[in-house]
Formats: sequence, C-alpha cells, structure tokens
Amino acid sequence: MLHSLVALTSGTFMMFYSPQVFAFSHGSETASKLLGSTPRDQLLIQTSDSFSGLLLFAVGFLLFMVAFVKDRDFQSFFAKGCVVLHIAMGIWRIYFERKLEDLGRDWLRLVVGDFVLAISWVLFLVYSWREKYD
Repeated sequence: MLHSLVALTSGTFMMFYSPQVFAFSHGSETASKLLGSTPRDQLLIQTSDSFSGLLLFAVGFLLFMVAFVKDRDFQSFFAKGCVVLHIAMGIWRIYFERKLEDLGRDWLRLVVGDFVLAISWVLFLVYSWREKYD
C-alpha cells in the first residue's frame, strides 16, 4: 500500500506539477534547462512528463490492486519483478544518467533511492517467506 501511495502521488505531481517538482528536486537553474528552451521543446518535454506521470499513476493503481490479492505465490512473483525493475533502473542511472551534464550531480541520490526501494521489496519477500515456513 505504501508503494502504491508513493507511485500515485508521484504520478499525479508529474502530470500536473512537473515544473515545480523539477525546481524542488533539481534546483531552479537545472529545472529551467530540463524544461526546454524553445516552445516546441517545452511542449514535447511537458507531454513526455505527463505520459510518464500517467504511467507512474497506472503503476500505483496496479500496486493498489495487487495489494488485495490473496495468492502468496502471485505476491512473491510480483515482488521479485519489482526488485528486478528497481535494480535495472539503478543500473540505468549508473551507466547512462550520470553522463548527462544537467542530471550528473543527482544520479547517486537516485541510485540509492532505487536500491532502497528494491531492498524494501526484498524485505517483503523475507517477511512472506517467514510466514510461509513458520
């Protein structure tokens, strides 16, 4: 439920408040660079951010639905997929995102966040294994 709430909130902010989120997370100078310099670039970036936010909102809704599934095997399978997804995102940030000039200083913080989220799913798996084998 916690992951669902975070994804729903983040997706909503990305769809409707992306300039403010960029300014809060990256600083106002970097945020102005990330929002584009020409009106066409700004429209493309805003559209991309809105679709990314919509995708994150859909993932949050999916997590909310999965939270009510009673099948432990499915829950375990889903949690393993989330671990792999977060680790893959961390690897993506290490190899590609840190090379971007404007986002280069934030990559370490984001990688740590990805790995913390992966560890939270691992803790869920450990907890469910403990229930299963007690």
